[in-house]
Amino acid sequence: MSKILILSGAGLSAESGISTFRDSDGLWENHDVMEVCSVEGFFRDREKVLGFYDQRRKDIEDKEPNDAHFMIAEMKNKFPDKITVMTQNVDNLLERSDCADVLHLHGQLTELVCEMCGNIFDIGYRPIKEYSECPECQSHAVRHNVVMFGEAAPMYQRLYNELMRTDLLVIIGTSGNVLPVSQFASYTKYSILNNLDESWAIDNSVFTHTFYEKATTAAPKIKQLIEQFIETGAIS
Repeated sequence: MSKILILSGAGLSAESGISTFRDSDGLWENHDVMEVCSVEGFFRDREKVLGFYDQRRKDIEDKEPNDAHFMIAEMKNKFPDKITVMTQNVDNLLERSDCADVLHLHGQLTELVCEMCGNIFDIGYRPIKEYSECPECQSHAVRHNVVMFGEAAPMYQRLYNELMRTDLLVIIGTSGNVLPVSQFASYTKYSILNNLDESWAIDNSVFTHTFYEKATTAAPKIKQLIEQFIETGAIS
């Protein structure tokens, strides 16, 4: 059975008002990325990092899914056995667009993880101080469930496993600075790339189709190609 993998990044949620992870000056919401998003920064100032993620969690509460989120949700829910949805994003906008079975490569802002037993639990948009105890083992060593620089990303193995059985790869809104998406495209028979602008980290020549435009305007075109692939096993 032909399989489709949809892999998204920050560009998917940018039109919903969620800041992209790293600007050209190395800052995210006026914070040095390595101070608030790395293992070293966490060990140096745990409270600062936890406070940063509290703010990120609060920031996404009023954000709404856009047309690209809804397109992915529609395709996934219509063809659940043919499509796998993975995202680098830590927001929950795909879930809020009613997309089923979203796999988060870097964790989720609305979850905490226990550092003692590994239990993951949802806290919505509340600050961590309101949920300072693990409901499973009652440990107070709980933190944001977001992968930081210097940590392993357990879901990456799942990503590589999925790529090995993917026939159509759809990349939406990722610069290629974190994941080698050009290499991923070379594993698959067909591939689609959608970014707002070209990126030095991506070789667009390896993709079957490229759309350099907003995710919301590319979404109908991507949907058409996905439906064509499901109907015929190819895209033209």
